[in-house]
Amino acid sequence: MATETLNARRLLCPLPVIRTQDKVKQLQPGDILEVVGTDPGIMQDIPAWCRINGHQVLETKSGDYEYTIILAVGEP
Repeated sequence: MATETLNARRLLCPLPVIRTQDKVKQLQPGDILEVVGTDPGIMQDIPAWCRINGHQVLETKSGDYEYTIILAVGEP
């Protein structure tokens, strides 16, 4: 199981979701992806994308103008 970090800072909607989708395609089921961004919209957009695509949000954090979502990659 791998753990990766995606830097989505200074990207605005829909780019953080697109970059997350592209990164998840490179990972295996069970891998962990930490997405860090500065657009507060990712706090709703990425969890919604995860629900639609079968990935699990493990944790969300916000503070100091940064937002972090940690997700587990699901089955394709």
